[in-house]
Formats: sequence, C-alpha cells, structure tokens
Amino acid sequence: MPGLGRVGRFALGLVSLALGTAAQAQPTKPVPPLVFTGIPDQDESRLVERFGKVATYLEAKLGVPVRYIPVKSYPAAVTAFTNGQVQLAWFGGFTGVQARRAVPGSQAIAQGAEDAAFKTYLIAHAGSGLEPSKDFPQAIAGKTFTFGARASTSGRLMPEYFIRQAFPGKNPEQVFARVGFSGDHSRTIQLVQSGAFAVGAVDYSVWDLDTKAGKVDPKAVSVIWESPPFPDYQWTVRGDVDRTYGPGFTEKLKDALVGVTDPAILEPFGRSKFIPVTNAAYEPLVEVGRSTGLLD
Repeated sequence: MPGLGRVGRFALGLVSLALGTAAQAQPTKPVPPLVFTGIPDQDESRLVERFGKVATYLEAKLGVPVRYIPVKSYPAAVTAFTNGQVQLAWFGGFTGVQARRAVPGSQAIAQGAEDAAFKTYLIAHAGSGLEPSKDFPQAIAGKTFTFGARASTSGRLMPEYFIRQAFPGKNPEQVFARVGFSGDHSRTIQLVQSGAFAVGAVDYSVWDLDTKAGKVDPKAVSVIWESPPFPDYQWTVRGDVDRTYGPGFTEKLKDALVGVTDPAILEPFGRSKFIPVTNAAYEPLVEVGRSTGLLD
C-alpha cells in the first residue's frame, strides 16, 4: 500500500487480523424452535403419534427446528398460544376462535378438507331404547348425557346449540337427568358404551377412528343422530412468527401444511388432506358461542 512502510503494513495487518478474529468470535444467533401443540381431543398415544410425525415433516420443509408439546386440556392449549409458549396450534373451531380473539393478528391458515363441513354424532347406549333418526331425537330428554370437553366445538358448543334449538327456553341441565363432561371424544365413547351415560355427543371423525381401531362395540353403543355441518378444526398461527423466522414464513408454513400428502400423517387426523382457510370461515361459531352464552 503506497505511503506505508514495512512497520505500517505490519501494524495494519495485525488490526485486520484482530477484526477478522473478532468477527469470527461473534456467535450466530440460533433460530428458536417453532413450538406447536394441539387440543387433547382423544387418546394421548394417538396424539403423540400424530403430532410427532407433523413435527418431523415441518422441520424438513421449513428449515427450522420444530417441537411439539402436549397439553392436558383445551383451555391449556389456548393459554399456551396466548402467552407465546407455542406459535402454532391445532385447535378445534371454538378454541381457535378463543385463541385468535386473545392474540390479535393470529390467523387460521389450514383446515382438514373435512373440517369445512364437520359433524357431531349423538351416540346412545343400547339399553337406552333410542333408535337412529334423521330428525333431532326428542326422546333423549330425561336421559343422562355427556358432552366432551367444555370448550369442544363438536363435543359441547354445537351439540348444546342444537339441544337448545330442540328444547326452546331450556339449557342442557333442564333437559337431561344428569349432565357430564368427559374431557375428550374417546372418553365420551367409552362412557356411553359402558352405560355410565345413556347418550353422548362426539366428534364424528374420532368415532370413525375408534371404530376402525376396534374400540367401539356396535352391540353396546351406536349413532342415533348426525348434526347439520359446521366449521371445525384448523391450524392457527400467531401473527408474530414472520418477525421471528423471516418475512413470508406464515405463507411458507401454510404451504407446507396444505402440501401434506403422506397418509401416515393424515390418517391419524382422520383427514384426507389440509386446505387453506381464513379467520372468516369461523365467524358462524362466534355467533353460536354468543347465543349459547359460551362466548362474550
């Protein structure tokens, strides 16, 4: 370099070396894992199988660490999402509404193809004397009845709505001899199958999965009514993930979910595929929640 003697060039070299060493010493900030959860709507072993495969798939597609954490209840899933413990969740229709109301900017991004027109089954113990009907079975009045979880869409919100429509001016406690809450759909099936309750409300997809798994005794319990369709489960993501993982991450995540084709991932969900969805699809549940007093 012109104007610099040997000593000057040597000193400049030392400065450059020091700066380069300092730059190398700066640690690269690790990308935090994308943490997700799902409502505990059925057997825990099935949930671990289901969500473990989702975590592996998303990690490969997104290029960031992905981790699933289980929760013990529907409200716990909403709380984990609200406080930022998880950034993504597989919610039921109603829990999704609750979570997005609590976290402005969060978005429903994908649902199962079957979730656009979901159904509740009313199931009955063989000893109840109840028979299958296309019309709402008024004869369930006076029987014992179990919902699923208190915040379940197909196990509580929608069946309560249909019950109130069928018996105007009455709440479930006034219609039935006894009302229970099982906590999840698989448990509802087992309680009705055992005769602990005469009637129950259950997610039709869990009924189908448990039937295929040989957990349903058709001589002891059967479907007596199928509800009109309503929107249900969905993947909801917090609105701050693009700040954490980079611009366009939400779209990349949606594309990854919609792009799932592996039956090993889809079958534990009881879904044929995932399709795009927006918050607007769940507005009907807001109205139902208000009409039943379950949502402010």
